[in-house]
Amino acid sequence: MKKVIMVAVLLGMFGWAVYDFTNDLSREQANEEVSAYSDEEGSTDEKVGLEVENQAPDFHLQTLDGKEVRLSDYRGKRVMVNFWTTWCPPCRAEMPDMEKFYQEKDIEILAVNLTESESSVKNVTNFVQEFNLTFPIILDKENVVGTQYRIRPIPTSYMIDANGIIHFKTFGPMNYEMMVQEFEKMK
Repeated sequence: MKKVIMVAVLLGMFGWAVYDFTNDLSREQANEEVSAYSDEEGSTDEKVGLEVENQAPDFHLQTLDGKEVRLSDYRGKRVMVNFWTTWCPPCRAEMPDMEKFYQEKDIEILAVNLTESESSVKNVTNFVQEFNLTFPIILDKENVVGTQYRIRPIPTSYMIDANGIIHFKTFGPMNYEMMVQEFEKMK
């Protein structure tokens, strides 16, 4: 019996070591992809990353109406990048506040829909109509940007200043007051 327990413990430890090793490799690969992508795009001297005070990784996707959008196109403007889905109750709860924020402040909002998790793009269209959203809705059909930004809980939001620097990030919904508070801290 002791041998069986010992083998089970050793197998468990080996399994954990393999998991931990492959997880570290995935993180390193993602960091290399972010670095390589930013080098292609002509990065600045700022460190590109996902932490506050890092240069936000650039991305390019299409909007719901088919226009190509790059985060770098918004240099010179303050931007809120929000990752969301139609089936997420907290995402639904924050959308009216995001629309109000967009209408009342000098902010660009890039609402990145994690489309791969949607049952249909039609759900996104219906959602936009239901909430009368006027800011750009971006479709991440293959979860490329969601993976690049390591999105786990949704919604997740980043506040990015006019120089492309992340000033704030949050996991979970924001209300209007929080949005305004973080907006006013940016240049």
